[in-house]
Amino acid sequence: MASLLLGDYNDLEVARETSIGLYLTSDDGDLLLPEKYVEAGTRVGDIVRVFVYRDSEDRLIATNLRPLALVDSFAALTVKDHGPAGAFLDWGLEKDLLLPYRNQRRDLRVGERVLVYVYLDEESDRLVASAKWKQFLKNTPFPGEPGDEVRLLVADETELGYPVIVNGTHQGLLFHNEVFRPLRLGEQLPGFLRQIRPDGKLDVRLQKEGYGEVESATDTLLKALKAAPGGRLPLGDKSLAEDVYRRVGMSKKVFKKALGALFRQGLVTLEPEATVLK
Repeated sequence: MASLLLGDYNDLEVARETSIGLYLTSDDGDLLLPEKYVEAGTRVGDIVRVFVYRDSEDRLIATNLRPLALVDSFAALTVKDHGPAGAFLDWGLEKDLLLPYRNQRRDLRVGERVLVYVYLDEESDRLVASAKWKQFLKNTPFPGEPGDEVRLLVADETELGYPVIVNGTHQGLLFHNEVFRPLRLGEQLPGFLRQIRPDGKLDVRLQKEGYGEVESATDTLLKALKAAPGGRLPLGDKSLAEDVYRRVGMSKKVFKKALGALFRQGLVTLEPEATVLK
């Protein structure tokens, strides 16, 4: 047996069957996996993978539903309702996630998406959210250097660009002139480290710089052509920039350079709004 990870996935042994579901065993006591979440054929002694949290009566409970966020992680969630303690967020489970008023940066509307950090409140032993996500980022120097590939999570939008969370640990900024389509709050996408500023914050971009950028785009375009039905990709010189970015994740300028490289290599036939692999 092992201690439960509240707000995370746990592999637990089925201890006994009851009319309302299965009881699973752990060092922190037995907890219920309700009947509606029990997969057919599950028996006593089996190990099941479940998400563990507290129900509306503060009892530990297990589910095989997949939440939209785990403990100690960032996510964009939708405001479902308001109550005396704060806003309630839809995170894919029966019991909504509380965003206490003290953890809000401003008033929130029902239906609005908000970026939050999910953590275990030590006083109440409950999972709660905080929209003050910056305080959960690391202050230590970022372990990387310009040119490194990174993972980006869109956290906000400002006049300068999109504040992002880099590799789940540090704050970065993606300038508007680096982006070729609207980005959605909470969207995750690959990027590259542009520079580490003196204040420790990061500037990032969506594509590699210089020759490596075109080389990488050419590889990406070739893979997309090979995966396309009949080797025909509905993108060409006359395609809209938004369509280019949506399909292959690059700017129109970089796309045209990659297209030229493939044409010079004799790998493609060009049409105004399509590219065909030879």
